[in-house]
Amino acid sequence: MAASGKKTRARRHERLVYLAIALAIIAIAVSTMSYTHVNTIYVNQTKTYYINQSSPSNTSGVSLKNLVAYNITSALITPLHYLPADPPINSSGTPGDTLNGINTQINATDLAVINNASDAYFETAGEMLLNGTLKNQVGASANKVKTFIVNGKPSVIYFGSITCVFCGENRWAMALALGRFGNFSALFTGYSALQDSDVPTIYWSPAHYNSSTVDLGSFYSSKYLNFIAIEDTDPITGGFSIQTPFPAVQEQEINKTGNLAYIDAIKYISEINNFQGTPYTIWGSQQVSGADAIDFGNSSATAPQPLESWTHAQIFSMLAHPNSQFAWTEYAAADVYIAMACSSLNNNAEICQLPAIVQIQKLEGY
Repeated sequence: MAASGKKTRARRHERLVYLAIALAIIAIAVSTMSYTHVNTIYVNQTKTYYINQSSPSNTSGVSLKNLVAYNITSALITPLHYLPADPPINSSGTPGDTLNGINTQINATDLAVINNASDAYFETAGEMLLNGTLKNQVGASANKVKTFIVNGKPSVIYFGSITCVFCGENRWAMALALGRFGNFSALFTGYSALQDSDVPTIYWSPAHYNSSTVDLGSFYSSKYLNFIAIEDTDPITGGFSIQTPFPAVQEQEINKTGNLAYIDAIKYISEINNFQGTPYTIWGSQQVSGADAIDFGNSSATAPQPLESWTHAQIFSMLAHPNSQFAWTEYAAADVYIAMACSSLNNNAEICQLPAIVQIQKLEGY
């Protein structure tokens, strides 16, 4: 009986060992493949910087000297203004909950807020960033990369997801920054996923919010920069997600277009090999893995976030007449992107001469 008991205990021990190994393998798989919100913090001199993204993780990277230098000639993609399978939704009720106005083209007055923002707003916000009077966190960890040249101009490359809440917040700052180098002839009402805070945002083009695909292109033009916009889509009624395996799925869709600029842009993201999540941007010679601000209201992030309950009209009004922490934070976040872009333009654009932009460049070493 004693021998039998020992054998039974040995078998139990063996099963427990196998179970522990199996659980460890599952844990590793989940940590590798699942999508989570990541908040990485580091301190440089007197400022605290934050990277925020929804992500799987891939941080191995490749050295600058091994990156291919792209200098190509290619048309950019001009998307459709209307998607029959994903039409605008116009209904009453809480805006976020009903996706009210999604894929509706933004009116001329609101579009002018993005295209014609005063340089004085960027200067004031930049000074607030530099002197530490912003309540929300602003800053970005940038990696030096080779500038992606198309038609003789440096490029801003964006890879995001319509379901990602950090992408939703980040597009406001991106649009303000891009508006200082060119203009948008159209932008569209958007939201992050209903299960990822459904914050009001803007889309570069109408989104395939009912299906899993890749939206490409924008209605942006600039004599200084190219804007290469790549947006992963999944049904917006769910939560945050990116089609996997990344970037193979996206490359397959983009290759179908035959557009060299976009084919090479997604290839370049793959070659840089440091994708940590969305939003992922390249501003000239600087690559940013994540949003460059935490800006979901007029104070540091809280739950529920005020931005979730705001309408697009309220946000445009705050940006048109900035007198809130939210608005100043968006302009300050735009300043960081502007400083990055200016470093690849030899500071030739007028916005590059703002004292705050010059100081941010010096501080960050762009």
